[in-house]
Amino acid sequence: MSVVAIPTRRHPGTRPARPRTGPTLTITIDLVPGPLSPRLARLVQLLGELAESGEGQLRTVEDVVPAPRPAASPAAGAPSADTAHVRILAGSRMVRQGDRVVPLTRIEYELLLFLAERPRRVFTRLQLLSSVWGYEHAVARTVDVHVRRLRAKLDGSEVVTTVYGVGYRLADEARISVDHSR
Repeated sequence: MSVVAIPTRRHPGTRPARPRTGPTLTITIDLVPGPLSPRLARLVQLLGELAESGEGQLRTVEDVVPAPRPAASPAAGAPSADTAHVRILAGSRMVRQGDRVVPLTRIEYELLLFLAERPRRVFTRLQLLSSVWGYEHAVARTVDVHVRRLRAKLDGSEVVTTVYGVGYRLADEARISVDHSR
């Protein structure tokens, strides 16, 4: 796993502000054993060039201890029960499904967290727009699009159920947990 911290640059012509540490951009890349794809190799090369130019810092994180792998399931073709379990790590705003990290947008993450914290409750599209998006001045079908994308990213586990004519809720069979400490 590699991490790059790049401080933001001031635009030329702006007057200097009082001394303080500038915000940083941190990019984390989970690398699997084996050769890199050409696109990923190019990304790593570009990040290295940024670090060499003095505009950033490239660090390899050795402190990360990999999560223990679950034991292989006895049924050869059956998916492991752990792969259907979705964990929301609220502290780091990360979602994991089994061993893999699920890349979610801000809204998809907020929608999943909102529903996970309120199981067995049905929400209309307008309620979700108000609670998750923070406004009601949008097309209600926006919620449908984000739910569809969320379902696609969480393939293999039914997390969000449609209540026809009403809205959405967390599925009864959803194997999901929220960890606020991580």
